[in-house]
Amino acid sequence: MGEVITIGLDIAKHVFQVHGIDEAGHVRRKLRRSEVLKFFEGLSPCLVGMEACATAHYWARSIMALGHRVKLMPPTYVKPYVKRQKNDAADAEAICEAVTRPTMRFVPVKGEEQQGILVLHRTADSRYRPRSASDGRRSPAQCSRTDHFYRGQDPYLAPFERAEPAT
Repeated sequence: MGEVITIGLDIAKHVFQVHGIDEAGHVRRKLRRSEVLKFFEGLSPCLVGMEACATAHYWARSIMALGHRVKLMPPTYVKPYVKRQKNDAADAEAICEAVTRPTMRFVPVKGEEQQGILVLHRTADSRYRPRSASDGRRSPAQCSRTDHFYRGQDPYLAPFERAEPAT
């Protein structure tokens, strides 16, 4: 394997896909989670592209600590570069292609503190969202209808109540 210039890294739960470009052509490898940092330690500094997600920030910080340049991209911007069926190897190749584009928009790598604060904000939001959502779904008409219903009278059903048969 020659000197790798650019790497696209597709992150998954257990097996990561690596697609690299060196002067001889393409390099494709599967890496287990425990092998990722060992793999990057053995490489000379290069450009590494990843799709932005929660764990991508952790991996970006870890790989940057080894001297590589890491760029994160939104997954929607990478999708047009997938050439064949959607799988992890094709995604890694698309990431490798997309990271070299001059017009690509990148996501800044978040630090541990910044990610921690975002988790706290999302947790607080999720505590209040169900109550707010349910309050927003109830219209004033529904509120007044339920008040009548609990009192035993329903003005909306009054026209449909059985009338006494005419004699």
